[in-house]
Amino acid sequence: MIHVLAADPTLADFGKDPLWITIIKAVMLFVFLMLGVLFGVWYERKLISWMQNRVGPNRAGKFGLLQSVADGLKMGLKEDLFPRTVDKVLYLLAPIIMVVPAFLAFSIIPFAGMVNLFGVTTPLQLVDLPVAVLFMLAMGAVSVYGVVVAGWSSRSPYALLGGLRSAAQVVSYEIAMGLSFVAVFIFAGTLSTSEIVHAQSSLWYVVMLIPSFLVYVICMFGEAARIPFDLPEGEGELVGGFQTEYSSSLKFALIMMGEYLHTFTASAIAVTLFLGGWRAPWPISLWEGANQGWWPVLWFFIKFVLTFSFIVWVRASLPRVRYDQLMSLGWKVLIPVNLAWILLVAAVRTVTLTRSGEFPGSTGVAIALGVITVVGVLAIWLRFDTVNQRQREAKKAQAEAEFEELAAEPTAGGFPVPPLDLPHYHGVQRKEVPSGTN
Repeated sequence: MIHVLAADPTLADFGKDPLWITIIKAVMLFVFLMLGVLFGVWYERKLISWMQNRVGPNRAGKFGLLQSVADGLKMGLKEDLFPRTVDKVLYLLAPIIMVVPAFLAFSIIPFAGMVNLFGVTTPLQLVDLPVAVLFMLAMGAVSVYGVVVAGWSSRSPYALLGGLRSAAQVVSYEIAMGLSFVAVFIFAGTLSTSEIVHAQSSLWYVVMLIPSFLVYVICMFGEAARIPFDLPEGEGELVGGFQTEYSSSLKFALIMMGEYLHTFTASAIAVTLFLGGWRAPWPISLWEGANQGWWPVLWFFIKFVLTFSFIVWVRASLPRVRYDQLMSLGWKVLIPVNLAWILLVAAVRTVTLTRSGEFPGSTGVAIALGVITVVGVLAIWLRFDTVNQRQREAKKAQAEAEFEELAAEPTAGGFPVPPLDLPHYHGVQRKEVPSGTN
């Protein structure tokens, strides 16, 4: 059992810092994210090249560490072009809309507990709210406006299709992602990120809520538009998607930064809500000082890098899915599975609290909730069975149609047999040509 330390911050510990401490923490967060984008690009390219038996960046700096810096300088110094037909105000505003919410979403991530920062005891977290996780979801939803505006203002059919794809994709997977958090809220009893980490002092939620974690991992790729769910870009059919009309200039660099920051936010949220946050893993947690001082920053960073490495690994391993498969997975699989799992978690939690005396209800209420849960799960299962039944019937009807077509025309579906060179063909007498004539 891991004992809860007195260093765990709560909502009451926020809002008491001097202004200069808040500014320092904001600057530290900004520097961390900027350096993270620079070295994250290098790390992703190096890891993929290692997985694919290539070299990767190796020219700019030792081990190619300065390659991302060189790319950033190149894009910053390039001529900033505006296509003739674009809406210049919205065209310039779209990358900013993508980047700013990504920075704001990372402000609710706890990097450690209470630390001593320049003589002031403060939580190593910029801000916390009673609805911090909802704030993160809201920032992710706002950033999609940047993608839609970028596609619409470009006046390009490919860019517009990419923006519309992104809007539909975010709406679909935002619902499933929000539902994957409900089980965490039920067990933690709060939406505050610092208190959710505090609630995982004895057991990480990835252990007891593994279905929620798996659904979140899938939604994480859909929300951040990473492979195999990078349909808004879709180079094969949309050239570059919503960013087709953005040249390799500073605007393009901002778009790339926004996408990477959303990937970082998704990784940090996975660490915070399911992997114990900044808490040390077992058996390091047996050390009494593992979760005190600045040590939690190291544990958080290790978990964060491993989660980001998993995202890169998936990119190097899986192909892009079709758009209909993407939407079908979100609406027909993830959301129903989430609803059934939430009903089960709520029933188990209610029964547990009723037996312990913490829930002001009776055993009958718990039993009724359990019956409702079973009925709900069966209803969702029947819904899936209906879908499978329709698919089987459609395949059967297609097979019967193909069989009837083959029975009516033996050459259907194969190579046609050319007509034979006979004297009488289709009832027409063939004329003999005298020899020696043309």
